[in-house]
Amino acid sequence: MSYKDLIKSRKLRLAILKCFSFIPDKSMIKLQYRIKLHRKLDLVNPRRFTEKLQWYKIYYRDLLMQQCVDKYEVRKYVEECGLSEILIPIVGVYDDVRDIKIEELPEQFVAKDTLGGGGNSVIICNNKENLKEDFLSILNKWTHSSTSYRQGGREWVYGGRKHRIILEQLLPSKAEDGGLIDYKFFCFNGKPEYLYVLADRKVGDKAGLGVFKADTYEKLNVVRCDEKPLERVVEKPQVYDKMYEIAQILSRPFPESRIDLYCIDNKVYFGEITFFDGSGYMKFDPDEFDFTMGDKFILPERNN
Repeated sequence: MSYKDLIKSRKLRLAILKCFSFIPDKSMIKLQYRIKLHRKLDLVNPRRFTEKLQWYKIYYRDLLMQQCVDKYEVRKYVEECGLSEILIPIVGVYDDVRDIKIEELPEQFVAKDTLGGGGNSVIICNNKENLKEDFLSILNKWTHSSTSYRQGGREWVYGGRKHRIILEQLLPSKAEDGGLIDYKFFCFNGKPEYLYVLADRKVGDKAGLGVFKADTYEKLNVVRCDEKPLERVVEKPQVYDKMYEIAQILSRPFPESRIDLYCIDNKVYFGEITFFDGSGYMKFDPDEFDFTMGDKFILPERNN
């Protein structure tokens, strides 16, 4: 039984973490790793991918990483990489929800917290007439969320950043085709090694997740234990080579990063960049894949 089975409410889990925000990062991360993965965290000689992600949190700092987790600020980085054509058009970005005029919004859009992660703090609007009455109230809560990274998985990149609301154009998708399919490239010093392919996402439920080799698009016999396995056959996109190249370009400055892309009618769109997939608290079946991923992650020199 996992801790999520015992404490089903995410809000309650975050409230509990807030009570322990005084605990130093290293000690708290060790404790979380033990509770969530039921094993001791080795930071002296880390070999697993999940262990190296914890080391990455504690001992490595690069301010570009902090820029890139902000869903608005990362757009500047993408533009600087010469890839402005892959950015999803935005309706606007707002510091204060009182500046959002519902009557001026398009019929369809996606609302996101610029610092939201893990699929949280996202509202998909397919029809503006069906927006719930508390829509703006929810967005207001996002903008007033804590800016302390010490209340979650101790991911320093989110610390001290300002929560804002970004409204993006809704990308077209068809449920019968798997919905909006997400391609998440795991890259190490600019080389994509593996990727998740996610399809059939439903509101309030998990998407089907498959693990692939990045260079060949070969589906591996690997399951992420906290996700549903991908059952749908997702064919290799015709522009996959371009997607691979984009992942190379965007990941080049980072020892490890996950580059998320979409592909619609052979046009590539940028999703986000993240550095601590699942906050580094996930299990694979077979367990050996944790070591396989870890072998690809060459830790940088410690700078913190």
